[in-house]
Parts: sequence; structure tokens; C-alpha cells
Amino acid sequence: MQDIYIGDEGKGFPLVLIHGFLGSSKMWGPQIDFFKKNFRVITPDLPGFGKSTHIKSHDSIISLANLILDCLKDKQINKFYLLGHSMGGMIVQEMAKMDGNKISKLICYSTGPMGEMPDRFETMDESRNNLKKIGLVAAARNIAKTWFILGEKAKYFDLCIQAGKETSVEAADNALIAMKKYNGTNNLKLIKNETLIIWGDGDKSYNYKQIQTLKGNISNSSLVIFKECAHNIHLEKIEEFNKTVQNFLNK
Repeated sequence: MQDIYIGDEGKGFPLVLIHGFLGSSKMWGPQIDFFKKNFRVITPDLPGFGKSTHIKSHDSIISLANLILDCLKDKQINKFYLLGHSMGGMIVQEMAKMDGNKISKLICYSTGPMGEMPDRFETMDESRNNLKKIGLVAAARNIAKTWFILGEKAKYFDLCIQAGKETSVEAADNALIAMKKYNGTNNLKLIKNETLIIWGDGDKSYNYKQIQTLKGNISNSSLVIFKECAHNIHLEKIEEFNKTVQNFLNK
């Protein structure tokens, strides 16, 4: 098993947060501070990202899901709440299909079941080409701008840029490959966990059709839409996001 970095703070029932493309555990800072008072907050850095940048990256959502499940087993975490953002949301869908009994509640956040995402701000191939043409730093800046309604003026834009810079070029490219070839639509009906779907109405990565597909196929699901938010709601409306998640977990 790969020895990836896994943040582990607080005490209580485990809450596992899986970051997205060009992300890292750093991007959960406001959530760690909030939730560690009542939960044991587990924040992996996926292979090739953040503090796991030295680890060989994966080009498969399925293999990433297996890796996270193995890591949690290794830490003897056998029951947990699970939240996945963006690409991380695809990973948690796959984890729920593989071993749903371990997941007490599931949160699919700014994500969808299809990798080749209709109406994304650019296709996966365009993102891969830009990565090669203009380099990781410039590509990360262009992508991160789409994550916030305020673009580069957003308070936490620089945090996202820093996370992007820590990603290896190979990991960024492999992540795009992993997302492009993933389609978990047929798996959604297999997810029986109580599920919260969170989406911002200004999201340029995953459109509302993807959200409708999640909602229409995960039987025990509810949907919360944040107005005037883009892809990174947890860094745009921090307090509202945290309370939404907390209320779902505590109800």
C-alpha cells in the first residue's frame, strides 16, 4: 500500500474529507478547524498531490478509491462519515459502491458521476494540452479562477494556487485521464447510504444535469444548492457550508 500523507486531527466519530483535482488537505483548513471540535477529521493527500507529491500518481478513480479504503483500514477506521469534493466526489461514489457498509453518511460535493463533463469550462483534453503548453502553474491559475465567483479576487484563491503548485505534473495529467475515463452513472442506484449533495449555482466544472443525475439515482439523497457560489463553496461561504454539513451529520 502507498504511504500517502493523511491528516488526522480531533477526536470523535471519523469524518473523512477527500480533496479534488489540483487540491490538497490544505484546502480543508477552515473545515478542519471547525469539525475537529466534535469529529476526528481525516484528510488524505492523494498520490502526487500536497504532501504526497513524491508518491506515484494514479490514472484511475477506481484505484484511488481502493487506496483510500486500504488506508482507512490500515488506520483501523472501520466506520466513518465521508465527503468528497469534485474529483474526490467521484472517488467517494466509487468507495460507496465498493464498501458502502463502512460509510455512515455520504456527502457528494460539487461533483458528478461523469468524467467527460458536459459544459465544463474546457474539455479534459484541453486541460491536458494546456498543462503541457503553458505549464502547471499557469494552468492551475486558469483553472482555480473558475472555482470562485470572484475569481482571482477571492479570499482563498492564493491557497488554491499554492495547492496546485505542490501537485506534480504527472499527477495532474493522470488525474485528468482518471476523470475523463470515469463514468459511474450505472453505479449510483447501488448507493444506499443517506447522501447529501451540495452544489453551487455558479459551478463551471459540474453542471446541474450532473447534479440531477446524482439526485435522481441515489435513492436516499437530499440536495442543497448554494446561490452565488462556484466550485469551492467550502472556501466561499465557509460558515454556511460547515453548518450545512454539520446539520446533515447530526440529524
